[in-house]
Amino acid sequence: MDISAFLAQLLNGLAGASALFLVAVGLSLIFGVTRIVNFAHGSFFMLGMYVAYSLIERIGVGSWRSIGFWAAILLAALAVGLLGALVEILLLRRIYKAPELFQLLATFALVLVFNDAALWIWGPEDLLGRRAPGLEGAVQLFGRAYPSYNLFLIVIGPAVFGLLWMLLTRTRWGIMVRAATHDREMLGALGVNQAWLFTGVFALGCMLAGLGGAVQLPRQPASLGVDISTIGDAFVVVVVGGMGSIPGAFLAALLIAEVKAICIGIGTVHLAGIEISFSKLTLVVEFLIMAVVLVVRPWGLMGRPQAASRNSAPVEAPLRPGSAQFRMMVVAGFLIMAVLPLLGQWLPYAAVLGQDVLIAVLFAVSLHFMMGPGGMHSFGHSAYYGLGAYGAAVLVKMLLMPMPLALMIAPLVAGVGALLFGWFCVRLSGVYLAMLTLAFSQIVWSIVFQWDAVTGGSNGMVGVWPAEWLTGANYYYLTLVLVGISAYALRRFVFAPFGYALRAGRDSSLRAEAIGIDVKLIQWMAFVIAGVFGGLAGTLYIFSKGSVSPDVISVSKSIDGLVMVLLGGIQTLTGPVIGASVFGVLQDWVMRSTEYWRALFGGIILFLVLAFPEGLSGISRQIEALWQQYRPAPGIVGKEKLT
Repeated sequence: MDISAFLAQLLNGLAGASALFLVAVGLSLIFGVTRIVNFAHGSFFMLGMYVAYSLIERIGVGSWRSIGFWAAILLAALAVGLLGALVEILLLRRIYKAPELFQLLATFALVLVFNDAALWIWGPEDLLGRRAPGLEGAVQLFGRAYPSYNLFLIVIGPAVFGLLWMLLTRTRWGIMVRAATHDREMLGALGVNQAWLFTGVFALGCMLAGLGGAVQLPRQPASLGVDISTIGDAFVVVVVGGMGSIPGAFLAALLIAEVKAICIGIGTVHLAGIEISFSKLTLVVEFLIMAVVLVVRPWGLMGRPQAASRNSAPVEAPLRPGSAQFRMMVVAGFLIMAVLPLLGQWLPYAAVLGQDVLIAVLFAVSLHFMMGPGGMHSFGHSAYYGLGAYGAAVLVKMLLMPMPLALMIAPLVAGVGALLFGWFCVRLSGVYLAMLTLAFSQIVWSIVFQWDAVTGGSNGMVGVWPAEWLTGANYYYLTLVLVGISAYALRRFVFAPFGYALRAGRDSSLRAEAIGIDVKLIQWMAFVIAGVFGGLAGTLYIFSKGSVSPDVISVSKSIDGLVMVLLGGIQTLTGPVIGASVFGVLQDWVMRSTEYWRALFGGIILFLVLAFPEGLSGISRQIEALWQQYRPAPGIVGKEKLT
């Protein structure tokens, strides 16, 4: 590639950096003030594209199209900002004191609702917007024709950055916002109305996301899948730059966009007879950068450790061994699951759904082991699920290993991956740990997606079935037994000395280290244990379906695991079992009941989050608390009768 083409590619990187910055800076601003990890931020970006398309088609045509086009861009951003303010007032204000992960669950439900709302209003087809008036053509740069609109994008990013900098440093409102990023509780103690400050910040962040989507419309079609891809890139930029740091978001967007542009520019090279495709690295290069940055600088390039919130959730009650009634309920549930294959004549689909639920339960229980007792949040647990599935497929298809032996070895492949990734992950905490797990998961996904010779690439691997003597109901019962043994083993880990040490490190790492507990080693071991059992879930999955694709390692699979754990309740050991069961049955029913199943499913999740903030497993505790509150005390009743 000649120097002119390389310089043009660098300019493309600058244009991409502006687009990344516009969507990421709003997310960083929202987190810095409200401490909410807004998973729906990509949806506001998507809505900005769709709203801009509709407005441009109405007012951006005809003799006044120049004025109408740019007016439509601004109006779309303002409309998305107004929608963000309504979401903050009606929903997020109710969950500010909830744990971070429940806030994430609520915003994920919004993603489902907004996605189906866009499907209902604009339809399933991609919508490509009109070209920007006056910027349709190209200019000559470095002896090449370069799109004029890209030059506009290069300018708009630094312009918005400068305006934000002036807003936050030269206005009273901006000073309050910066104060809230440092200590929002103290700001409230000084008499500042935090509610309206949070609303303003959330609306501004959503407006910036909507603006980012609107200005992308002339070069990228509005589509229903753009929300998930955008939020992934935005999270990476925010974490690399430092959560809550606007200069950090600008620097990170510039770094990531330029590295991706350089990879595209280099293309394919040959070194020592080996062909290396740098263009394929664009699928994962941002996650590689995030992994390196978080390992070297755990708080991002320009971030700093977040102060502990005084508004934290209540301390969890100590875990207690199950009562006799609990053990009877477990046995009853196990027997019900064992009966399902015998009901094939009346309920032919029951055994298939039951097997899927069992595998989902094991996946959720393994994730809960590191999130609940371990206190380590993970956005990338699908990596070990996928390593188990692909490990089994490779062992059977390429190494011709017997299925029972592959079933035993494949989870260990996932354990090796957890052993490697966990060594880096346990050195972080909170959102940064979660994002590093996401980075490693995306790295695994990229390898699986592109290694055609071994994994089949995007086509996956097929024809991976259990041994003949394990077909039909026999494999169902094998799954039931293995899931039961695994859940029991993880429960025993929790109540063993190892489990007490793990929870001690979660509750107070300084006190745990003071009494001689190696907290990082204990967490690393828990990480590996969770990876092995997550890999077992993936192994059981591939033998039940006969095939596997890279989707099992995607972000959506990890999100499904998070939803299962949070839906059931992270405070109890039965929570992931209940959550996975309800999630599996509910999703199956909702998907078959309506075309807009995502909106219905998201609405149900929102209702459950607002009604049962401790998860479904906390319903019994809430009922007991209400009973204790309203049940009259015997002594008081007697006294009232005497008087």
